[in-house]
Amino acid sequence: MLRALDAGKILDTLERLGRRVHERFPEAGLNNVVAELLAIGRDTERRAAFVNRPYVPVRVLAGTLIVGLVVVVVMGVAASLHVPGRIENLGSLVQALEATVNDIVFVGVAIWFLATVETRIKRRAALRGIHELRSIAHVVDMHQLTKDPEHVLGLGPGTTSSPDRPMTRFELARYLDYCSEMLSLTSKLAVLYVQRLDDAAVLGAVNDVQELTSGLSNKIWQKIVILDTSPHPAPP
Repeated sequence: MLRALDAGKILDTLERLGRRVHERFPEAGLNNVVAELLAIGRDTERRAAFVNRPYVPVRVLAGTLIVGLVVVVVMGVAASLHVPGRIENLGSLVQALEATVNDIVFVGVAIWFLATVETRIKRRAALRGIHELRSIAHVVDMHQLTKDPEHVLGLGPGTTSSPDRPMTRFELARYLDYCSEMLSLTSKLAVLYVQRLDDAAVLGAVNDVQELTSGLSNKIWQKIVILDTSPHPAPP
């Protein structure tokens, strides 16, 4: 139980996070983002369950076709190499051997294609879902992009084009923390795809999402550290 992530627990955490965001910032656009992440999480649970379990119909069909190909090749080789008591035409024998080798190579490629079709189907589904997670991570980053601590710390005046920053110091810290949690949960959703699927392309895509969310979260925590370590203004 403790050696694998539980998709249900991740979704429960996302639902709770959505309630926390709504209770703290009922009018913020972050509510829509966390709701979309929850929807993606439910899709991820379904897709990850698909890619992490055996796809029996494809395996049965591929296995049947492979056995059929092997039988056809064996029968063809036996027929091609049937030589009378003495070899009367060496050229015919060479041609028969060459044709047999070509058939074996062709069948080998076909067997490889059939043996990997299940992995390729799962890879396509997983990469599609991972792309959605990568996109939502960038959306989260866009929402925290203008949430800078300089405003609440009074480090400089704004301009007419500066974004509206009505949050208090405490509210800004909570907002940034929510964004960091969303990025962390995005990373955990990506890991669901590779808990049992051993595919280099999918694993590489998951690692990319983890690096992306980790880098974005580090930027957020730099802002939080500034808020936590800066002196509070003296009371009037």
